[in-house]
Amino acid sequence: MPDLNIVYDDAYLVAIDKPSGLLVHRSWLAKGATEFALQRVRDQIGQRVYPVHRLDRPTSGILLFAKDADTARLLTTAFTDRQVRKGYHAVVRGFLGDGSLDYPLREELDKIADKYAEQEKAAQPAVTDYQCLAQIELSFAVSKKHATSRYSLMHLQPKTGRKHQLRRHMSHLRHPIIGDTNHGDGRHNRFFREHFGCQRLLLAATSLQFQHPHTQQAVQLELPVPDELVRAFQSSN
Repeated sequence: MPDLNIVYDDAYLVAIDKPSGLLVHRSWLAKGATEFALQRVRDQIGQRVYPVHRLDRPTSGILLFAKDADTARLLTTAFTDRQVRKGYHAVVRGFLGDGSLDYPLREELDKIADKYAEQEKAAQPAVTDYQCLAQIELSFAVSKKHATSRYSLMHLQPKTGRKHQLRRHMSHLRHPIIGDTNHGDGRHNRFFREHFGCQRLLLAATSLQFQHPHTQQAVQLELPVPDELVRAFQSSN
């Protein structure tokens, strides 16, 4: 098994580039999974690590761990208090420009795991800024309504941290993220699988900015946009 790509490493922190499809930690909701980022990082660096935030299983990108419980507590508080700036890249259906969406979201509950959770909890504030980086129109009639198909490469900045926020916000704008099987468009997901060989959600966590909990220095982590996200924009009709 190849080593995970380490993006940052010091005495207190380690960050990796989590592959799409890899769970952050063991979950009984995914009993068939045999690999987890937490265990792989632990084995790779030879010490225990503590997760301080989450990435959905199908989302790739920067995943930060603490190397001790005190650092984990400080970083978890920083994420909760919105002191961490997060940046993502995504491919969405249609032409979407720049903007900001302030649209509260109800918590998505799992029927089994959240059986005893409050079922009628009020929608929580959720804000996402978005910027269009590139657009392409392909000569394929994925939908019967249109002779061509349009897509946008977006930079997304969630100002809040709601579950599946980016996927749900893009879907609310009627520009779902390609590869999203829960909130997306199956026809366009299938087109990207068949035409571009994309077997994943086209959403990646590409930047993370925060103040180091011990040195107080600014830490800025960045990753290049994954090839799968730019493949369509490098193609010709």
